[in-house]
Amino acid sequence: MSSCSAIGLTALLALAPPATATSQQAETTPEVPRRLQLTSSGEVTVGDLDLEYTSAMKDYAIRDDQGEVTAHFTAFSYVLDTDERRPVTFAFNGGPGSSSVWLHMGILGPKRVVVPSDAGNAGAPPYPLVENPYTLLTHTDLVFVDPVGTGYSRAVGDSEDEDFWGVDEDVDSVARFIREWLSQNVRWGSRKYVLGESYGGVRGALLGQALKGNSMSVALNGLIFVSPAFDIQFVDGREDDLTYVTSLPTYAATALFHDALPIRVEDRDAWLREVRDFASGPYLRALFAGQGLDTEQRAGVVRDLSSYTGLSEGYWERANLRVSASRFRKELLRQRGVVVGRLDTRYQGSETDAVGESPDSDPMMNGIGSAYVAGFQQYLRQEFGSQLPERPYRFSGNGVFGKWKRSESDQAAFAGWLDTVPALADTMQKNPQLLVFCANGWFDVATTVLAAEYNLSRPGIDAERVVIRNYDAGHMMYVHKPSLERLARDLRQFYE
Repeated sequence: MSSCSAIGLTALLALAPPATATSQQAETTPEVPRRLQLTSSGEVTVGDLDLEYTSAMKDYAIRDDQGEVTAHFTAFSYVLDTDERRPVTFAFNGGPGSSSVWLHMGILGPKRVVVPSDAGNAGAPPYPLVENPYTLLTHTDLVFVDPVGTGYSRAVGDSEDEDFWGVDEDVDSVARFIREWLSQNVRWGSRKYVLGESYGGVRGALLGQALKGNSMSVALNGLIFVSPAFDIQFVDGREDDLTYVTSLPTYAATALFHDALPIRVEDRDAWLREVRDFASGPYLRALFAGQGLDTEQRAGVVRDLSSYTGLSEGYWERANLRVSASRFRKELLRQRGVVVGRLDTRYQGSETDAVGESPDSDPMMNGIGSAYVAGFQQYLRQEFGSQLPERPYRFSGNGVFGKWKRSESDQAAFAGWLDTVPALADTMQKNPQLLVFCANGWFDVATTVLAAEYNLSRPGIDAERVVIRNYDAGHMMYVHKPSLERLARDLRQFYE
């Protein structure tokens, strides 16, 4: 409450008759709204299996340490039966500030929004909404988590949405939700998995630690990461030498995809291995040498950088051997008058300014965003009809990212940087049966293949319990049909 509001309320009470304790509480304590609890049923065919499931859209009350309700998490769940031996997976996207709609309607749920597999723009409606034969309901029940400020989830009582917008606050509230869901649905005995995409890597890595480090300890069977951000240092090609190194193979894969190289590549996989070796060898040493790099060595590194990326030697020289992701996206196809995507560099888009330093937007999200929004809105109304709440479903954004608070345990978060790999290593050490799966897209310059591989090779991470798979698509590799099929197959093998 602002000071002006407090003064106004004091003046009003001074003129009013004496109030009873009950009436005072009613005037000063916001009312906690009634919770949603909607259910439906459905069936999905996967191969020879006809899976009958119960779907639910339900509010779960999140309480603070004093037992006061501070938020309602509105979760979508799909359950085949109530057998507590059946696995359950809690899935969320990232942002921070994104709802779970992308994973929900892209690969995991019983229905799927279809967008062009070849990185084409989905255009205007109608957009196909089809039964999803790739759903993970074959192997696990599913719970889609929308953190406070996304989807229908919101703060209640004396709390505000912004109270939950921070590294620590977010993890704490999601952990409380998971425990509440397990209790209400009598699933504490189930195998438990957490699946996070993008910033879901940060949340997932910290969540494993938060769930374990509590008097109501939850040990996970598996952590699944899709295009994860583990260490913010590596996100989106920030100004750091190690980030330039880990970005280079993705630049090379992108240039090859768009036929923008000055050389002919016969064996893609062998060539990408060559680029990796160059990035972690001569390129890394050149950046480390700084101004002390020998002139002849510098010339050789510049030639190789141009050969591997399609950017001119002059451009690499002027950039001091360091090209950020946004500059690469703008420069690669500048002569063709287009930019490439951020989350998926297979996508192309035209812009009014052909001489700028960085793109104005992401052609991928321009190409598929409306299809996911429309498809999910249609799905909700088909599934739950007129029972839906009047308030809008919040898909992403909403100013969350700009208000995200740094972690109290790491005041350098987002400035220099938030690194959650030590938390993941700690979780693996304390839970020797925890398995990790990580999916990455070759055409993702926001969270690159080599950055994920580097982070999951750091001390404390047990390589024997980590599965890494790379796909010929971008951040949301499931929008690419061949990658969707392969990812679904790989995930099912992981559960088995």
